[in-house]
Amino acid sequence: MAYGFMFTSNEPFQLPPQDRNRLEQILRTTSLSAGLVRRARVLLLLADGVSLRQIQAQTGMSPRRIQHWKRSWRKQGLDGLLDVPRAGRPKKLTVAKEAAILAATEEPPPGSHTHWSTRRLARRVGLSNVTVMRVWHKAGLQPHRLRRYMASPDPHFEAKAKDILGLYLHPPDNTAVFCVDEKTAIQALDRTQPALPLRPARPERQTVEYVRHGTVSLFAALEVHSGKVVGLCAPHHTSREFLQFLEEAVAPHRRKTIQVILDKLSAHKTPAVRAWAQRHPNVTFHFTPTYASWLNQVEIWLGMITRDCIRRGVFHSVSDLAHKIMTYIRLYNRNAQPFRWTYRNPRKRIRVSLSSLTQHLSMAHSF
Repeated sequence: MAYGFMFTSNEPFQLPPQDRNRLEQILRTTSLSAGLVRRARVLLLLADGVSLRQIQAQTGMSPRRIQHWKRSWRKQGLDGLLDVPRAGRPKKLTVAKEAAILAATEEPPPGSHTHWSTRRLARRVGLSNVTVMRVWHKAGLQPHRLRRYMASPDPHFEAKAKDILGLYLHPPDNTAVFCVDEKTAIQALDRTQPALPLRPARPERQTVEYVRHGTVSLFAALEVHSGKVVGLCAPHHTSREFLQFLEEAVAPHRRKTIQVILDKLSAHKTPAVRAWAQRHPNVTFHFTPTYASWLNQVEIWLGMITRDCIRRGVFHSVSDLAHKIMTYIRLYNRNAQPFRWTYRNPRKRIRVSLSSLTQHLSMAHSF
């Protein structure tokens, strides 16, 4: 943008109010290039009467470059602060070629290949693999990644999910809410050789050969609103062990109404469990929808203990495995905090009101 006035080199550098406001706005903007912001700052310092040496000390710009941008501003105004287009070979990637890359990426590759690689697609479209990689990065495409999903076929999914989420968000008074699940067949794996410790630029290493001492099943109950976990290690995961675990989990809450969230495992629906539920009228079971165990918050904790304790653990016996699991639970409960149940997409949020909560609690799937 050119201006109709000119300055001589001996005149003091001055900025009209509107130009000063525009330069100050550039300083406050975080999306512009650092070079443009520094040039705007230099001009404001010149307008304030700061000497060239002081400007150099504050901005790191040499006096010669300060004079250059000063002359550019006087000739072209704000346009004079922009970088001049650099010489060089023009870009070969046109919009049409970019669209062709994206269209080809969405189609399955020929032959027995399951997904595209940059070099494979580059040979297909006649460009370099670096160009393909840049187009993928710009569009957020990652053909090498795969995520699996399971859609719930439960016809009553919304009602069951709303029932469970209502217990998370608005539990009734004097109620204890437990999320219960099992991690079955945890292997007590011992290594045939000692592990090599962590070193700079080298991760910890374990031998691939192992000795399998046996398995143990972990029953876990997460108290939703305190975050604490009750655990029990058992050799099997039948209804007998399940009822033994339930007795231990609900014992401190006999005077409360107890809501238990669990999946539809066969061990949770045996005649013995039904009889136990009839003897405990203050306990209500809420079953997660089919293929929707992710609604059970204890799954989050089971992932934590798998990552922190089990996956890389070395266990010399089944009793050693059970001891380390229970030690982990005791240490976890010292600083336990409830999980914050949130949604990434508010448009898909299932909203729970207190009136509808009472209605759905009456429809709970209890025995």
